[in-house]
Amino acid sequence: MTVVGVDDTDSRVTGMCTTFVAHSIATALRDRGHDVDRVVLARLNPAVKHKTRGNAALAVHTDAPVAVVRGVASEVVDDCAQVDAPETNPGLVVAAGDPGDPDAIPDAVAAFAADAVHELHDLADARELASECGFAVESWGDGRGVVGALAAVGAWRAFEDWTTEHIAYRERERWGTDRDVDADALFDAADDAYPGAWDTVDRETGDLVCVPRTPCPILLAVRGDDPEACRRVVDDTVGADGTESVRSRETFVTNQGTDAHLRTGASLADLGDDRAYRVDAVVATTPETRRGGHVFVGLAGGDAVVGPGGDATAIPAVDAADDESVVREAAAFEPTKHFRDRVRSLVPGDRVTVCGEVSDGTLKLEKFALRERVETELATPDCPDCGRSMKSAGRDQGYRCRDCVTSAPGKVEAPLERDLEPGWYEVPPCARRHLAKPLVRGGFDASTHPER
Repeated sequence: MTVVGVDDTDSRVTGMCTTFVAHSIATALRDRGHDVDRVVLARLNPAVKHKTRGNAALAVHTDAPVAVVRGVASEVVDDCAQVDAPETNPGLVVAAGDPGDPDAIPDAVAAFAADAVHELHDLADARELASECGFAVESWGDGRGVVGALAAVGAWRAFEDWTTEHIAYRERERWGTDRDVDADALFDAADDAYPGAWDTVDRETGDLVCVPRTPCPILLAVRGDDPEACRRVVDDTVGADGTESVRSRETFVTNQGTDAHLRTGASLADLGDDRAYRVDAVVATTPETRRGGHVFVGLAGGDAVVGPGGDATAIPAVDAADDESVVREAAAFEPTKHFRDRVRSLVPGDRVTVCGEVSDGTLKLEKFALRERVETELATPDCPDCGRSMKSAGRDQGYRCRDCVTSAPGKVEAPLERDLEPGWYEVPPCARRHLAKPLVRGGFDASTHPER
C-alpha cells in the first residue's frame, strides 16, 4: 500500500483546487490499472494566515508501487499546480511499504497530523520527520506544501470522525467563467437528500452553498454523512437542463463537519490567537451591535457570577491569572445573518458554551449552547397598596409611591420573558466553516436547533 499526500497547489487569484490535483492523481493511477482505496480530504488549522479558503490537504491511498505513485503525482503537480503564483508552493510526500499502510502510519506522523488542525507547523520539522520515516519528498518553490502533505499522509490515523464530500468538476474550457447551475433542481435535490447530505443550500438566504464562487475547477461540492445521498444530489442537479455538463467526479472522505479544529478543556484565560476552542463561559455584557452589523458580547469565566441586571461592571478587567476576572469578546459577524439574533438574545448571567476561532483576542462564534438562562431581571417595584409603579426617591434613596406613602429600598427581581430556549445554536449554512460540525449530525450534549 502506498499513500501520497499533496498540498498547496492552488492560488487565491488564479484558482485551481488541491482536490482536483488529488482527483487527477487518483484518476491517472486507475487508468494504469491500479486500485485506489480512498482519497482523503483533510482540513487543517483554519486560522493559518497563508492558506487559501479551506486549507485542504489531500492524500491518495493506492496499491500502486511507490515509484509509479511518485512519478504520476509529480507529473500531475507539474501540469496542474499554479506554480507561477508566488504564494503557491506545492509539496508531495509519498509513504510506501509497512509505513505506507494508512493504518500503520508511524505514531509521530499521526500526531503531526492531529496537531496540524490545531497548531502551526514548521516546514523544517515536517521535512525532518518525513526523512526519519523514510518518506519520499518533492517540493516546488519554498516547499511549504510539504507540511500539509505530511499531515494528509497521517490523517487517516489521526482522526476518527469522517464525513463525505462528493465533487463534480467542470469542463476545462469553462474554468474561470460563471457557473450554470439549475437552482430549483439543486434545492429539490438538497431537500430530498437531507439530512444525509447537509449544507448544500441555505434555505433562509437562498445561497447555493455547494457551488463555489472562485475560479476553481469545481462545479458542485456536496457534503454529508451518506455518500450515496451526496452523489444523488449531484446526479439530480447535473441532470437538469439548466446545469452545465460535468467533466469528472470524485468522492472524498474528509474530516469536514467534525469540529476537529476545536480545542477542549481550555478556559477563557487560555485562549490564544490563530486557534479554535470550545469553552464554557458566562455572558458578562449586554450584546452590542456595532458598525457593519457585527454583534459583540462580553464573556466571563465559567465560574463567574453575574446577577440579575448584571453588566460589564459586574466583572473586573482582564487578569490572565484569574479566569473568573477575564472578559473576552465574542463576535457574530454580519455574514452569519440571523444567527446574530440568537446572540442578541443573550443576557448577562446566561451560562453558555461557545465555539470558534480566536483572532486579535476576539472569539469568532461558530456555534454556542445556552446552558442555563437568566429567568429574572431587576425592575422598578410596584406599590403594594395601589399596584402602580413606584418612582425614584432620588439617587441611592430607593423608590416610593407619593400617593400611598409607601417605599422600597431598590429594584426587585421580576420574571424575564425569554424567546431563546436552552440548547445549541449555529451559524447558517451560508456562513459555515468547513470544519464546523452542523447540529443536524447529532451527538451534541443538549437539545439542538439546526439551521437549514
